[in-house]
Amino acid sequence: PSLDEMVYLAQEMERREMKIPLLIGGATTSKAHTTVKIDTKYSNAVVHVNDASRAVTVMGDLLNQRTSGAYVARVKEDYATFREKFLKRGKAKQYISLADARANKYSIDWAQAQLVKPREMGVQRLKQISLKDLLPYFDWQPFFLSWDLHGKFPRILEDEVVGEQATHLYEDAQTMIEKIISRKLLQPKAIFGLVEANTVGEDDIRVSKNGKELVTFRTLRQQLKKKEGTPNLALADFVAPEDSGLQDHMGAFCVAIFGAEEIANKYKEEHDDYHAILVQAIADRFAEAFAEYLHHQVRVKHWGYAASEDLSNEELIKEAYKGIRPAPGYPACPDHLEKDGIWELLGVEKHIGVKLT
Repeated sequence: PSLDEMVYLAQEMERREMKIPLLIGGATTSKAHTTVKIDTKYSNAVVHVNDASRAVTVMGDLLNQRTSGAYVARVKEDYATFREKFLKRGKAKQYISLADARANKYSIDWAQAQLVKPREMGVQRLKQISLKDLLPYFDWQPFFLSWDLHGKFPRILEDEVVGEQATHLYEDAQTMIEKIISRKLLQPKAIFGLVEANTVGEDDIRVSKNGKELVTFRTLRQQLKKKEGTPNLALADFVAPEDSGLQDHMGAFCVAIFGAEEIANKYKEEHDDYHAILVQAIADRFAEAFAEYLHHQVRVKHWGYAASEDLSNEELIKEAYKGIRPAPGYPACPDHLEKDGIWELLGVEKHIGVKLT
């Protein structure tokens, strides 16, 4: 209903010949909805702002009397192009039946497979992790993007357009990180498990211990019509089937950074939104770095299938390593309900206090 109300308000603004820019934001909004449903109803500026931190730069562009006209025109043109592509894409998609998709699944010659048993089986909670250990795994580029500053790190610091602003932001982030680490303001917590797994049926992965089922993950199979020779994938295709006679394995994990909300709220109470957002953006980078750190530890130590791996942080960001960590809710396994299986398998809430919404 709120999305419909946005369309209605845009129509009313147009009917009253208003000139006020219309910014669209919130968890349920998207660029697609804004361009297709709202932008077409209001002839003046309509901008989708997907993060509060970006509102500052958008407002700056809209209020700049010298350049605002060109900015609005650019946005309108971008949205028109996006809208055209979006509507065409919707018409071009063709789907096949689940039976046909399964018949076209990805096939592996399991007789030739070389499966590596993890060195350390079972569930483990990571203890005494230092935030300093996570710093080498930072990917700074999304940090700058969250402030609508575009460019590759570290080159962005010397960029002709945004370099000065990016440098100030980076320096503020370094100061905040030093404060966070010295005062232990954020607490990293993690739990992971390496377990026996086999595919059962067509699309399911059964996790077991000594032959006893612990949990079953139901992976969704692609049903988009593919060109000849391209399979319809499901994650289950990449785990040895039960009837192959092979014992395969998989991992599951949860990492978290605690304390960011409390710090941000204190800054907000002092009417300091900048540092509130800065803390949250840094905590987000710590969480992503934690996932990268843990995955590295699993590859070289706990599972040990890539014990000799020696990659730079740039190579880690490019995912040059062997192995994947698909997350429920993302394209490889779009069903968020599979998180329930991870929480059950690892005892996430009990051991590290992370709850599912």
